[in-house]
Amino acid sequence: MDARELARRWARTWTEAWPVRDVEAIAALQSEDGDHWASMFRRYRGRAGLRVYLQECFAEESRPAEVRFAEPQVDGDAAAVEYWSVIYVKGQPTTISGCTLLRFDETGLVAEARDYSHVKEGRHAPPAGLFGAVPGLAPGGQS
Repeated sequence: MDARELARRWARTWTEAWPVRDVEAIAALQSEDGDHWASMFRRYRGRAGLRVYLQECFAEESRPAEVRFAEPQVDGDAAAVEYWSVIYVKGQPTTISGCTLLRFDETGLVAEARDYSHVKEGRHAPPAGLFGAVPGLAPGGQS
């Protein structure tokens, strides 16, 4: 499988697994010794580390997240995947926009993931064009 298909599989898995908080589905994409950087200061080592990160994040969410991923941008064994999500903490919406840089190993698993994100209170629509139309939201605005 080439990096484009691997990145699409990664995005598809996150799209399906994040709203239902399926830690194992997401962790299965990570190599046993791969790194997941939640930011430049938060490194989670291996599949076990990624599980810890996901459990920490999902524990804050009070209802299913709304998640969208853009088409991966690929070069060699690496990909960049932009995402837009709305999570609910104590019932209140919070928008997360970000991009994850991925490098895949020879087995097709994530050897390194570096996540860069911005968080803003409220429910905000993504920029037009990247993620398709979001029902009930105008691009860049709140519902």
